[in-house]
Amino acid sequence: MFRTTPFHPRVQSANETGLWSHWAGYLVAEKYQMAEKFEYFAIRNAVGVFDSTPLYKYRITGTDAEKFLSGVLARNIQKCLPGQAHYTIWCDDSGYVIEDGVVLRLAGDQFLLTSARPNLSYFQNLIGYSRVEIEEVTEQLGTLAVQGPRSRQVIAALAPEMETIRYFHVVDSKIGDAAVTISRTGFTGDLGYEVWVDSADALSVWDRIMDAGEGHGILPFGQIALLMARIEAGLLLLDADFESSRFAWNDEHRSTPIELGLGWMLRDLDDDRPFIGRKAIRNELAEQTSRWKLVGLVVDWLDYDQMYNNAGLVPPKDHVPVAEEFMLYDADYQRVGYATSFMYSPVLQRHIAIARVKPELAKPGNRVDLEVTVNHRYERVGAEVVRLPLYNPQRKTA
Repeated sequence: MFRTTPFHPRVQSANETGLWSHWAGYLVAEKYQMAEKFEYFAIRNAVGVFDSTPLYKYRITGTDAEKFLSGVLARNIQKCLPGQAHYTIWCDDSGYVIEDGVVLRLAGDQFLLTSARPNLSYFQNLIGYSRVEIEEVTEQLGTLAVQGPRSRQVIAALAPEMETIRYFHVVDSKIGDAAVTISRTGFTGDLGYEVWVDSADALSVWDRIMDAGEGHGILPFGQIALLMARIEAGLLLLDADFESSRFAWNDEHRSTPIELGLGWMLRDLDDDRPFIGRKAIRNELAEQTSRWKLVGLVVDWLDYDQMYNNAGLVPPKDHVPVAEEFMLYDADYQRVGYATSFMYSPVLQRHIAIARVKPELAKPGNRVDLEVTVNHRYERVGAEVVRLPLYNPQRKTA
């Protein structure tokens, strides 16, 4: 039996399509509108609301909470001050990524960590003698992501102090009579906020946000629109762009932080902070053993159109994301990598992808050939290597 989030009564009434999927045991909307582009353009041009409650949420407290997380998380939690948030990862002893998530530092010894998959027993087994308590609070908290260029106006109308909250910062506030925590975070690559509220107050918060959004083009958006936005933003998705090292069959299905483009998290490898995977990651950097480098791809539109026209077909411009492997080749037809997420971007008007290529080919401007299927045959279309994110408006961090 599938669970429903505390926002479900509103989600269900707004879901005109009746299309649902399952996320972490919860029932979630695939799309609300008959055309998910309406929801996507709400994110990019107005304001959209996404129910992200199914994320696993762990409250980590205690005198040694910082010390514990400092040894578990690859990114240095000591540099995350109270009232700030970090996008972070945790690795295994071999330096492969287990998972990623966002950690909110609510107070000196109080943290809230999210993850896409269950990690409670994994973290608890690492505690040892530390004075740390870890509690799963997934069902206790509802989470709403309010995203888009007008999200600040909507949130600030309800909580005026949000007008000046900085990127990846966190504030306790109130929406109506409900106590909430609001973080300037999200998974769309746009200006946005996430509202964390006790489940009992979830519906009143939903109603007040939607009322405040009247006149701003506010719409709830589902999974499809979210995945469209995250590919443009170059945001990694577990089981699409990487696999958890805990469940991968072999090292071919594991990834290091360097291979995933997350080396910026590890600028303090030369200090004395021990964390799981540190030695292996240092060796990888010293010996330059990274197999891949994460990049963005922009497909040559003329090459793409001609390929389909020559086959007697109308070139498809499908914006629905595809999360599967597309092989990449060089001019000599040698495999040089693979794309993991692919779509036609409505805002960029190009086919784009998140991909991995051999490190020597990762320089922006290099050309690779993307393998696609046309008329039941493998064909190759040119693509340019570019830096991620592919879409990065200034308002996201302003």
